[in-house]
Amino acid sequence: MKTILELQCSARKTRSITRELSAFFLQEWSKRQPKTRIICRDLSNTPPPFVTEEWIATVFGVEEADYTQVQKELLAPSDELIGELATVDLILMVTPMYNYGMPAALKAWFDQVIRVNKTFSFDLARGNQPIEPILSGKTLVILSSRGEGDFGLGEVNESMNHLETHISSCRHFLGVESEPYLVHVDYQEFGDTRFRASKEQAFRDIEALVFQLTDPNGHNPTSGTGNAEHI
Repeated sequence: MKTILELQCSARKTRSITRELSAFFLQEWSKRQPKTRIICRDLSNTPPPFVTEEWIATVFGVEEADYTQVQKELLAPSDELIGELATVDLILMVTPMYNYGMPAALKAWFDQVIRVNKTFSFDLARGNQPIEPILSGKTLVILSSRGEGDFGLGEVNESMNHLETHISSCRHFLGVESEPYLVHVDYQEFGDTRFRASKEQAFRDIEALVFQLTDPNGHNPTSGTGNAEHI
């Protein structure tokens, strides 16, 4: 039985495009894989704590066997999130673009789960690349919405996309070796025909992507293009 970790990041509880995309993705997935275990974590409702000086000093300066009770409590949120991440097969990261990057709650989640001796090892004997991931074998799907458009490769706003590019740079520490799948809605703040077309295409691409991930060798009967982007 597969397990999906759904990470919700939108501050909007209503009128959220990413929540719509996620609900549709899970609906389609459940039709094809009804026994899938789904873990839902709403980071906007319960944001992970920010990393502090004490957190860093404990993680990098104290052996786990020597943690005090205070240090164990300090790292308890990190332990919980990492333990959760370790159990899943697919990470469904559901996030809008805020100010051209991640929502603060998602960045806090990354900072809590990317942790030495838990999700990566560090060895200076490896030279200029001392970091190696510990987790492996996971798939990452990013469902995003952006207020503007033209953030793709070679497009006018490419250099301003610090959302999916940042996520992709960190994916190895989540146990994701292959490129993430990306489905996005653009031009949200314009509300024009480009926005409507982008949203309609996103739902078609989700339908095709779910089919691809659940039955990669089968014939795709959907109307989707299967054009979920790799980044």
